[in-house]
Amino acid sequence: MKAILQSLFEHKTLTREKAREVLLDIGRGNQNEHSVTAFMTVYLMRSITIDELLGFRDALLELCHPVDTGQADSIDIVGTGGDGKNTFNISTLACFIVAGAGQQVTKHGNYGASSVSGASNVMEQLGYKFKSDSGLLQRELADAGICFLHAPVFHPALKTVGPIRKNLAIRTFFNMLGPLVNPARPAYQLVGVSNLEMARIYNYVLQQEGRPFTIIHSLDGYDEISLTTETKVITQDGETVMSAEQLGKRTVNATDIEGGSTVEEAAAIFRRIISAEGTWSQDHHK
Repeated sequence: MKAILQSLFEHKTLTREKAREVLLDIGRGNQNEHSVTAFMTVYLMRSITIDELLGFRDALLELCHPVDTGQADSIDIVGTGGDGKNTFNISTLACFIVAGAGQQVTKHGNYGASSVSGASNVMEQLGYKFKSDSGLLQRELADAGICFLHAPVFHPALKTVGPIRKNLAIRTFFNMLGPLVNPARPAYQLVGVSNLEMARIYNYVLQQEGRPFTIIHSLDGYDEISLTTETKVITQDGETVMSAEQLGKRTVNATDIEGGSTVEEAAAIFRRIISAEGTWSQDHHK
């Protein structure tokens, strides 16, 4: 790792294969937390290259515990997080709405690293038990149209770096990896990103995969369709910019979509919205 860090500190980049090797080493627990922190910090100071992202993804998928949900036509709806906006759990709520409309959802999520409450935090607070058993997940899909895949259950590397990410408490390249390594390999992907550079990288990667996808980015920095301003929408067929009025009839204020200061508050907001007791702004964001 010392040689890798020295090379990166000299502003060099990793090949796809070298990136894969490094993350395999980290994922297998062969590096101490100080080396891993230094490695992650590099990507806080410069943009990740497409080859590096692909290599890291290759490593996570190689280490991944496989799962068979039996649903080839499912969708994942997920934001990369790290936008610093402290919204309520918009993507997770959207998953339940989509499932209720009849589209099966294999939701991949994790604890919040830079936010108060990530998808896994709120699901756990609401009483959901994380699991990896394919049969149980298939039953959830059959009964509810949605199952939840807690990332560290399937990805040893994410479990290894979890405490480091939480201590850093800011967006790292692992935020970018989450939507790319759903162990159920859903047929469709809706992903929210917090900046246009990330949108460009995702566009390239998802085009290569050949799966239908939509990338969304609110131009004021949300990794969601925020209705606070215009939203960039990118699909395999091209890109456009949509106004808040087009998407939700009117704009909203940032304070209208805040997510609370504790996991308990986030779960309470989740319950109100899913019970159709949310505000106009909250309801139109899900």
